[in-house]
Amino acid sequence: METGKWRAAVVTLSDKGYRGEREDKSGPLVRELLAQAGYSVEKEVLLPDEQKEIEDCLRRLCDEDGFDLVVTTGGTGFAPRDCTPEATLAVATRNAPGIAEAMRLASLKVTPRAMLSRGASVIRGASLIINLPGSPKGAKENLEAVLPSLDHGLAILTGNAGECARP
Repeated sequence: METGKWRAAVVTLSDKGYRGEREDKSGPLVRELLAQAGYSVEKEVLLPDEQKEIEDCLRRLCDEDGFDLVVTTGGTGFAPRDCTPEATLAVATRNAPGIAEAMRLASLKVTPRAMLSRGASVIRGASLIINLPGSPKGAKENLEAVLPSLDHGLAILTGNAGECARP
């Protein structure tokens, strides 16, 4: 499957953004980066840091809407209300830890605080869910670290490519 045929959704998790107290800049940036990489970003969602709401949204985007890729931004830190990784893991059918590991590794080259990101990467059915940090800088760094390999991973996940091999 060619790049550009993957359907993507972006979910921003932010209490302040949801309440209109802060403009979200990460969601639009993630949408732009995905579109530049050839993804068809068909949906954007803004939610508060409420685990059940996040789980319900992720299930709907994967199961009902059939998105190939769901990228979240926000809620991956140590704050008491940061629950994006827990919601993501709760809806996973399989873990895909290498993506989150690669993102943290890339960010560690920029800041030692990258180790504080708890973002997860999982598979639900035929959809890939990736958690990015909520800051625009962190979201960009993390997404750019894994974008080159996502097309092949999605092709394998959806049965449109063979096994993983060296590029």
